Amino acid sequence: MPLTLTFATAQGSAGVPQVNYIDLSQCAALAGRKFLRQGLNYGVASIKCTSLLAGNIAVYKLPNTWVMANAWMKAFSAWTRMNNDALEETESLRPRFLDFKIYADAEHHAAGSIANLLPVSIASTIPAVAGSTFAGEWEYSKIFIPNATNAAPATTQDFDIIATGASFPGVSAATGHDALSAIEGYAASRLLPNVLDPNTPDDAEDTGGATPENWMSAIFNEGNVQMSEVIEELTSENNIAPYPFENGLDTNQFLPNTGLPNPNFNLPFVDTMYPGGANQMQGLEWHDFAQIYQTSATTNVGITTIKGGSFPCGLIKFTWTPTEGTPNLVLQINMIPGSHRGYLAEPMQEM
Repeated sequence: MPLTLTFATAQGSAGVPQVNYIDLSQCAALAGRKFLRQGLNYGVASIKCTSLLAGNIAVYKLPNTWVMANAWMKAFSAWTRMNNDALEETESLRPRFLDFKIYADAEHHAAGSIANLLPVSIASTIPAVAGSTFAGEWEYSKIFIPNATNAAPATTQDFDIIATGASFPGVSAATGHDALSAIEGYAASRLLPNVLDPNTPDDAEDTGGATPENWMSAIFNEGNVQMSEVIEELTSENNIAPYPFENGLDTNQFLPNTGLPNPNFNLPFVDTMYPGGANQMQGLEWHDFAQIYQTSATTNVGITTIKGGSFPCGLIKFTWTPTEGTPNLVLQINMIPGSHRGYLAEPMQEM
């Protein structure tokens, strides 16, 4: 399998961010003529970025968190059960290349798989890249939800799946469907933390005076003032989860990163707060960013390198913002050799 995958973006415009997506499983299947499932966490050694003119590059990926791993697992399990139920009496109809594939975020969903960058072959000059790549079938998965029981005729709501962000970002012109968020779906299916843990009675602090309610502690009271202070601290601090959650109180007196008073101070959060979902650290994880310092196409080519890492589901989002002219960007993704059909990768179930 090829360990260097090369891509070329369209020409950009100075000051205008150009967004591109890469699905490594799709690209490896095209470059190596092998079927690779999307549900892999790929290891990438580095990403080389080249352009004739200056610009800024940002790289994003699905979050490397237990939330993303569990959300993918639960979405995959629901999709698998849906298919197995439908094929129970007609197993012979199961497609040979059936695979659970999801979009990275709402913007990826809106663009559709047709907008994914595909690998190219030789380049005689930078950034002119030769060698056409023809895409095979790469259909992202769908969820079909019944509208009502005993409906005549039976109808369903049809959805695509995005990994991060809020559910229902809008109908994609590319797919004709709205989308469901894996992280938001996972968050909505789980129990919430206790508002207080331990949730202690008010009388726990009453260990002194003529009528101590917490008399079992008062028996061993060698210093009432000290014990009262210690118990008050223990029962009033460090008893709420260190992350926001639905029905938990907003304990931030000031808005994060601003220093301004929080108008919702001590009001309860009204929705789930999972990182990568709709409300907390929304969307994809920021992997890295870099700049190409190049001001003249007549001298030399501007090159910069993005660090390597692991990329869940092999999904990568790039933004390329030229600061001058209308250059394109050439990317070389250096894969790591391994035992999974030639690549270093682990199943998403093991992430």
